[in-house]
Amino acid sequence: MDGGAIASASASMRVNSSSMWRNSGNDVFSRSGRDNDDEEHLKWAALEKLPTFDRLRKGLLFGSQGAFQEVDVDDLGYQERKLLLERLIKSEDDNEAFLLKLRDRLDRVCIVLPTIEVRYDHLSIEAQAYVGSRALPSFTNFTMNIVEGLCNSLHILSSRKRTINILRDVSGIIKPCRLTLLLGPPASGKTTLLLALAGRLEKELKKTGNVTYNGHSLGEFVPQRSAAYISQHDLHIGEMTVRETLEFSGLCQGVGTRYEMLADLARREKAANLKPDPDMDIFMKAAATRYQEASVVTDYILKILGLEVCADTMVGDQMLRGISGGQKKRVTTGELLVGPATALFMDEISTGLDSSTTFSIVNSLRQYVHILKGTAFVSLLQPAPETYNLFDDIVLISDGQIVYQGPREHVLEFFESMGFVCPERKGVADFLQEVTSKKDQNQYWARRDEPYHFITESEFAEAFQSFHVGRRLGDELATPFDKSKSHPAALTTERYGVNKKELLKACTSRELLLMKRNSFVYYFKLFQLIILALLEMSLFLRTKMHHNSANDGQVYVGAIFFTIMVMMFNGMSEMALTIFKLPVFFKQRDLLFYPSWAYALPTWILKIPISLVEAVVWVVLTYYEIGLDPNITRFLKHYLLLLLVHQTASGLFRFVGAMGRDMIVANTFGSFTMLILVSLSGIILSRNDVKKWWIWGYWASPLMYAQNALLVNEFVGQRWNKPGPIPNETLGTTVVKSRGSFPDAYWYWLGAWALIGFTILFNIAFIVSLTYLNPFGKSHAAVGEDENEKNNVEMTERKSVVASQGGDQLRGEAFHLDLHQREKNSIIEVNENNLNIRGLKRINWCS
Repeated sequence: MDGGAIASASASMRVNSSSMWRNSGNDVFSRSGRDNDDEEHLKWAALEKLPTFDRLRKGLLFGSQGAFQEVDVDDLGYQERKLLLERLIKSEDDNEAFLLKLRDRLDRVCIVLPTIEVRYDHLSIEAQAYVGSRALPSFTNFTMNIVEGLCNSLHILSSRKRTINILRDVSGIIKPCRLTLLLGPPASGKTTLLLALAGRLEKELKKTGNVTYNGHSLGEFVPQRSAAYISQHDLHIGEMTVRETLEFSGLCQGVGTRYEMLADLARREKAANLKPDPDMDIFMKAAATRYQEASVVTDYILKILGLEVCADTMVGDQMLRGISGGQKKRVTTGELLVGPATALFMDEISTGLDSSTTFSIVNSLRQYVHILKGTAFVSLLQPAPETYNLFDDIVLISDGQIVYQGPREHVLEFFESMGFVCPERKGVADFLQEVTSKKDQNQYWARRDEPYHFITESEFAEAFQSFHVGRRLGDELATPFDKSKSHPAALTTERYGVNKKELLKACTSRELLLMKRNSFVYYFKLFQLIILALLEMSLFLRTKMHHNSANDGQVYVGAIFFTIMVMMFNGMSEMALTIFKLPVFFKQRDLLFYPSWAYALPTWILKIPISLVEAVVWVVLTYYEIGLDPNITRFLKHYLLLLLVHQTASGLFRFVGAMGRDMIVANTFGSFTMLILVSLSGIILSRNDVKKWWIWGYWASPLMYAQNALLVNEFVGQRWNKPGPIPNETLGTTVVKSRGSFPDAYWYWLGAWALIGFTILFNIAFIVSLTYLNPFGKSHAAVGEDENEKNNVEMTERKSVVASQGGDQLRGEAFHLDLHQREKNSIIEVNENNLNIRGLKRINWCS
């Protein structure tokens, strides 16, 4: 490309992208005040003369010898990245200064950072679930659920499921540049609210109301890519190190709009003759580099999360020793922080962490939100007072209703207006979670001149609407968000962070790494194969194998059948390897890290060399020792068939593992599948003896094609080309026909192509299962006894009578009735904690 074309392309890029990041105000530029030596100025001047594309990949790195050198950000080594971060962030306290320096560079050229405001208006979520003993995971209930579900689909019976209200008409705003804390007791609906806002709600749940990002509904963009939901469950591949886990996550999520922002920033700085700090410049360029396997962002997240000490330690699982539970929780957080998402929904990120570490992480998050205009909605169970004071806004939820939402400074004022005061030595977070509880509310009642009565969540929610914070929130919700003010780079419509080729490359690299880490499994399988080969050699010894009669041929048929069965069972290990990785796959698939085919193809293709080796070992050890046809062509054709059988078995059991999704279920169906295939293969029962209504199973069995092809390959050879007991038939033809098989030579290639087709079919079914199936659901505790709900309704009606009549005598009666009712509720709550769990309702729905 000539110089004129480059200049034209650069000017076109400047016109197209500068509007995205331009401030509405006037462009104000200021000169850099940093004094550098002449050599640095000369190198920077040479760098500025490069075209925009090349200039974004080059930077000046301060070397260990005290001189600047020009480097390519794509080739930064581990030590170079480590030295760079040490200069930028020497300690955790330097993170705020680093972010301020980064923000200052953007402000100098009026680059506007994208922001996201999340609104939820009249949001209600319901679930259909069995309750009481009907929800217990017993065999009887499992069978009844299947029968009842079938009858419900045919409209024969009505469903016995109950409607459970998880969220009840909640509304609010999660604002950018403000760190928001979500508080509430267990089972109050915190996780469901976070999932609903992040666009990750299960399809089985019924949702009403709206959730919008900058005025756009969830269907207008891809919420999984615009926002990051950090789960409270730590699901990671144990054989990968912490650094490898974060790097793979960063590769899949991409850099978002960092590259476009950096390109516009570089053009503006060049136009204004501004020279940025070299360390900050190279950091931003490295952070915006696409398809970089080892990103500087990963090293930055490791540093601020305190994971540098275990960066090269395996994460570990139940079978492999790895990092601690608190470190694993930080890995779960860092896995999504390395991505470009602007809005963060974090669910119980402090579980397993000490208060000091939690404070450090939340403080870093607060700095990011305030300086880089992020949006963060964080759920914590029992934050320490120091951590609580870091938050700007508080959302208190109880029993599916929002009790308070607004600035942290006014939360105690609201509860004081309701008659409840937080003691001086009591943590505010603990007070907020106890003040809505029946057991703990009484101790905070401050109006001694008035009789205490339990205030429900609904009464708190109604009172908040008339509180000045609630009125201001209602006014803001009544004013729709102006979509024209939404930054073009705030919301993304692309489903995946990088292109399909890079996703396939990343998944292939990870699968190859896991195969190396699990090499013991493949060595053990090879050792097992050698033992079985020696067993077959001793059972079917060549010196005892003859070719004189049909009975001799039947012995060879048994040897071939044993060979096929060994290859089939050798591929059964794929089922366990698949199931172990499924929880992590489902998590990353739902986060849109990669499509299912990008995960499945490397799992299939990279296992082909293993099939090659295992088939070679078996054939070399058994073929000539048994005494099969010595012709080299038939030897190679025998090897090809066993290779295809191994690939078919691997594809079949990968599919069974993806369908079962649980080791017990998959083992049951896997064993059942093997019995069906063996029974209908034509070996145990000849094709001539198979009943007409089962003959379809014979033609659908891949073992039949493998057996027929191997029989043809052996018994059409010269050794069996002798007159048989039947006139005009060779001995080999007689043996093949005795099993109901086909003696024609073309059946070898027909069987080979059939096995290739089965291999492709099973792997396609594996991909389809990964795409559309979800992990099994779990049981969750719900509410109390129906009698308790009935009593609550009676109390509500009684109180309404008191309010309408207004008599002092009736108020006194209502007060005594309230005391009596609370005693009955206490008895019910105690009974619910007994081992027999009488009256306990449980929700059980499966994805």
